[in-house]
Amino acid sequence: MSTHVTIRPELDVRVPKTAMVMAAGLGKRMRPLTATRPKPLVEVAGKPLIDHVFDRLRAAGVRRAVVNVHYLADALEAHLTRRVEGIEIAVSDERAQLMETGGGLVQARHLIGDDPFLCVNSDNLWVDGPFDTIRALMQQWDPARMDALLLMVPLARAHNHGGQGDFHLDAHGRITRRRQAGRVAPFVFTGVQILSPRVIRDWPNGPFSTNLFWERAIAEGRAWGMPHQGLWFDVGTPAAIAATEAVLANG
Repeated sequence: MSTHVTIRPELDVRVPKTAMVMAAGLGKRMRPLTATRPKPLVEVAGKPLIDHVFDRLRAAGVRRAVVNVHYLADALEAHLTRRVEGIEIAVSDERAQLMETGGGLVQARHLIGDDPFLCVNSDNLWVDGPFDTIRALMQQWDPARMDALLLMVPLARAHNHGGQGDFHLDAHGRITRRRQAGRVAPFVFTGVQILSPRVIRDWPNGPFSTNLFWERAIAEGRAWGMPHQGLWFDVGTPAAIAATEAVLANG
């Protein structure tokens, strides 16, 4: 697999049956907007962030989603019941303890099933490029070689993102993390990925990050990345909302 992605839209791509939607975070950077609502319900471009996610899932053909909840969980569950159509919803309840991303996957494992699944953060917003992003990601998925396939965006095109990048991709598309002092990593994780249930193993007790599973897959040569060909926005602060809406209005 090359970091230059060739999409063949005529292919009949088998989209994952289930998506895991990460929606349990506290949204501290989004205060004061998250004082009265969970971050996934903060509106950007006329609709809640999580509704943008479900729009993309429906467009790709995903028909079932597992959504984890913690902060202001009742409000989020009510929204899922009232507003989400065309997708079956299963709730992974983290009211008792916020499990972070890796722990959230562990807690939801029995709801996810045994097939490769899509995992999507609810606080990032993306716009498709020439082709449907989820279907393009699935077209690149190769279960014989991969346990994780992450959608990446070049750091230079990561709108509102203040970090120094997350990953490198080698010439074949494998992920590495060899950041050198004083240099940035060229790719940012978009919050969209396909995972094999195989990665959810040998976990610690309590909350932990998905980084544990990624690092294991990287060490085994089974973590891959695909560059995103459309727009991507890190919508983590109130200021990022206006910046995102300005780009979308001009696009």
